[in-house]
Amino acid sequence: MNNFLSNKNINSPQYQDSYELNNLSEEIQVSPHYNWFNISLKRAIDLVGCFIFMAFIGFWLFPIIAILIKLESPGPVFFRQERNGIFNSKFKCYKFRSMVVNKEADLKQATKDDPRITRLGKILRKTSIDELPQILNVIYGNMSLVGPRPQRIILNKKSAKEIPGFYNRHLVKPGITGLAQAKGYRGETQISNTMYFRYKLDMYYIKTWNPLLDLKIIWMTFVSILTDNENAH
Repeated sequence: MNNFLSNKNINSPQYQDSYELNNLSEEIQVSPHYNWFNISLKRAIDLVGCFIFMAFIGFWLFPIIAILIKLESPGPVFFRQERNGIFNSKFKCYKFRSMVVNKEADLKQATKDDPRITRLGKILRKTSIDELPQILNVIYGNMSLVGPRPQRIILNKKSAKEIPGFYNRHLVKPGITGLAQAKGYRGETQISNTMYFRYKLDMYYIKTWNPLLDLKIIWMTFVSILTDNENAH
């Protein structure tokens, strides 16, 4: 477990070929800590975390971002897209709009230098601030603060054809951040082996989850954002 929670370079062949990663059982299972009490505790932490964030940061940050988005380009403040949730359920995932309004928003995944991304959008995406409206999804119960990132449905279907057992990552609620994101993997996922590696990290999270792991991942995510990880965009 320590290998996955260290500051090792996740792109290094030594890391990606690690014993723990390649010998992770494909058996469908969840952490023994995923019991009724801990699930209730996780939900309570989600709600308290959302309340604290909105009370001290969200109440002034959200209006500022909303005004800046409206000033830069016409269109809505929020972007909503259907994603898969727990047990492959579907829900509307919220984000701050980071691109100009376009017909391909639901069909074509944004890339690092995508011309559709606004100047403000580049900052929002690089810092993952565009994901903050998912606080609403957490409050609604669609998501958790920590869990496997919800992917676009079309991407899930593609990945499921290439990665056996891919939908097992939906055994738990998706999260605003996850172990893969804490290690710097945020943004486009066009390369199959990158998605496979994310999947393996998601399954590692599911099979070894405990409340302290969530706190560790939240801290790692902040560090990843502040250190300007090259995989994030």
